[in-house]
Amino acid sequence: MELLKSLILLLAGVGVFIVGMNMMSEGLEKGAGGGLKKLLAKISNNRFLGVGIGAGTTAIIQSSSATTVMVIGLVNAGVITLFQAISVIMGANIGTTVTGLIVALSGQKGAISFSDIAIIMAFVGVMMMFVKKDKVKLIGSIICGLGVIFVGLDIMSGALDASNNPEIISLFQNIFSAIDFPLLLILFGALFTALIQSSSAATGIIIVMAGGGIIPVETALFIVLGTNIGTCVTALLACLGTGTNAKRTAFIHFTFNLIGTIIFTAILWPTGPWFASLLSGFKTVEMQIAIFHVIFNVTTTLLLIPFVQLLEKLSMFVIKDHKKGEEELHLKFIDDRLLSTPAVALMQVKNEIEYMASLAHDNMNKAFDLLVTQDAKLHDEIYKRENLINFTNHQVTKFLIKLSPLVNEADEKVIGSYFHVVNDIERIGDHAKNFVDIGVEMKEQSLLYSDAAYEELKLMYSKLSQMFEIAMDAFDHKSSSHLNELTKLEEEVDEFKSHLSAQHFARLSMGDCKIELSAYFHSTVSGLERVGDHLVNIGYSILNPTGSQSLAKKKK
Repeated sequence: MELLKSLILLLAGVGVFIVGMNMMSEGLEKGAGGGLKKLLAKISNNRFLGVGIGAGTTAIIQSSSATTVMVIGLVNAGVITLFQAISVIMGANIGTTVTGLIVALSGQKGAISFSDIAIIMAFVGVMMMFVKKDKVKLIGSIICGLGVIFVGLDIMSGALDASNNPEIISLFQNIFSAIDFPLLLILFGALFTALIQSSSAATGIIIVMAGGGIIPVETALFIVLGTNIGTCVTALLACLGTGTNAKRTAFIHFTFNLIGTIIFTAILWPTGPWFASLLSGFKTVEMQIAIFHVIFNVTTTLLLIPFVQLLEKLSMFVIKDHKKGEEELHLKFIDDRLLSTPAVALMQVKNEIEYMASLAHDNMNKAFDLLVTQDAKLHDEIYKRENLINFTNHQVTKFLIKLSPLVNEADEKVIGSYFHVVNDIERIGDHAKNFVDIGVEMKEQSLLYSDAAYEELKLMYSKLSQMFEIAMDAFDHKSSSHLNELTKLEEEVDEFKSHLSAQHFARLSMGDCKIELSAYFHSTVSGLERVGDHLVNIGYSILNPTGSQSLAKKKK
């Protein structure tokens, strides 16, 4: 009966510990949005910088799995290269050792009990989470999560106290005696980590068990090696359904940890007692294992960082490129895996929208040229780009719906503006397609605009080109400094619509223009004027994130 109670207490401690880890990780992830943006913006082909970014990101969000999944999403979206991803993943393995050090510190004996501090931290954190301000709530969740981690550690330590629970100590000692073979211990660590989906949590639990005297240091070291392989399961699952480079990223993550494990197994197997004696210089068993975890990841990174290109080539050899075929529609910057880091996801949505706007602008330019040249070669190019614009509109909208519940109130307003902006860009793309249809019908009827009509349309379109630059600059930099100029240009476009219609009727009365062109000319002028309205909506979205579309209508 006592054994059952101890097992239940141990499982409860493990559960509390993992809940605390998740709570703190999520809080740190949300709170570090700006920091993550700055770190990711510095990703380059400098492998040492990449290691630093990976370590820093993981230390911030306390989860190497989250960092690796985020990197896979960035690679899949084409934001970073496979070469850049390798060094970031190496750094993530170093950053994840912070948790083990925190757990080891909890085992330090002192005048002040960590369990008492933990209870106070958890209580203070919960109280802060009742405050209405988002920042206070966020800090509260982080403090509460950290406190709950220590509460979980204290519960586990109590369950594994040899003086109070000799039966559970005997049970685990018998279990580990049965698998007291290096390869089996590594396998146990890998399976245990794969089960709970967190190498940080698995390492923390092993540290507590070693501190309780259940397993000797040598045994714990082999299990820790296994946890580094088990953590790859999250990344391998994350790469399902991704592109080739994303799969290669997950493969490299597994290969990196596997090589490190093989190297350290070869060292530990024949020299286990001697290696453990080297670590005995650290005061507690908990700290010895935590330091070993640091040594493993830092050493493996130092050994393999010169071979980043070789790892990249190996992954390309193992995972081949798809055969060239019909190109599928895909997003350039966003991926559902980025939802695990909302701040980064929101940054990538902005990039995707700007790319979508560039597609619409290109289509407008090509479609306007087609009206004059009636070049059939432009048809397929414009229609292909229009399909991509429509696809992007639908996918970004779906992504924003998923992202909206994950962000704070300020970012939720930004998402509100993005819904309107993608809709306006899609409508600009539709107008470009309409111009193509007009050009096709005119060619079928052997109709051409007169030189005078074309020059007037060209002048009107030049105003729209200026508006496009101002609107996207305002969206990109969230700047309202040029919005007055945008409004003035939109008013000029409105005046052009009336002026061009009057000029067309004048040419008709003088016989300089065919009556059959009237419907096409008016459709073209009206379409250009409506494009101007949508550009105003985009520019003003930064001032009215919840209803940008109404602004242009108020000007009518």
